[in-house]
Amino acid sequence: MYSKCGCVELALSVFERITDKGSRAWNAIISGVAMNGDALKSLQLFDEMVLSGIQPTEATFVFILSACTHANLVDRGLSLFETMGSVLGLNQRLSIMHVVDLLARSGKLEEAEKFVEEKIERIGEGDANVWRALLAACRIHGKVDIWKRVWRKLANKGVPDYGTHVLSYNMYKETGWEAEAESIRRLIEERRMKKIPGCSSTEVNGIVEEFFDVDILHPKAQELHKVLDSLLCVMYLVQ
Repeated sequence: MYSKCGCVELALSVFERITDKGSRAWNAIISGVAMNGDALKSLQLFDEMVLSGIQPTEATFVFILSACTHANLVDRGLSLFETMGSVLGLNQRLSIMHVVDLLARSGKLEEAEKFVEEKIERIGEGDANVWRALLAACRIHGKVDIWKRVWRKLANKGVPDYGTHVLSYNMYKETGWEAEAESIRRLIEERRMKKIPGCSSTEVNGIVEEFFDVDILHPKAQELHKVLDSLLCVMYLVQ
C-alpha cells in the first residue's frame, strides 16, 4: 500500500519491522521500490534476500528484471535470468518477456530476436506475446527487417490479432511503406477485425463479475453507472 502510494520510506520502515520475512514480504518490497524508480535499491534488496537464505521465486525475478530494464542494466539482467534457470531451477517462461523488453529498450533487437528463438526452443514453450513485444520494439526503433521476420513467425502461428495488425499498419505507415500499410488496412476490414475491449473483474461472495469497457449489456449496468456517478460527485465535493 505504501509503495503504491509512493511512500517508499514508510514501506521500508514497515518491512524492516517484520521479524520473519518470507519470500512474499521480500517480493513486495523489491517490487515496491522498483516501481518507484529506485532500481539500484531494488537490486540491493534482492542481494540481501539471497544472503538471508530466502530463495527467490519466479515472481521475484519478474520484479527484479523489470528493475534492470528501467535502469538499463542489461548484463546484470541477463546474468540474473541465467541464474534463475541454471542455478535455482525455476521456470523461466514468465521472465522471457522481461528479458526481451530489457534488450529491446537498449536497442539490441538482433540479440532479443536470437534470445527468444534460443530460449523458446530450450524451454519448449512458445508464447505469442513474447513475439508481439519484440514486434512493438521493432516499431520503436524502426527495424523493418527484423519486424518482417517476427511478423512471419506470428503469421505461421496463426495468432496475429487486431492489435498486431494495427501495430503492423503503423509500422509500415511510419517507415513510408504506403502500399503495405494499405494492404494491412484492407485486411483488417475484410476480416472485420475489432479491438478487444478492456476488461476488469471482481469477486463478491464467490461470484466473479466481469466488466468491459463501455459495457451497457450488464444486467445491472444502469444501477452501476448511478453508483459511479454518485462517487464522482463525492470526489468533486471533497476537492
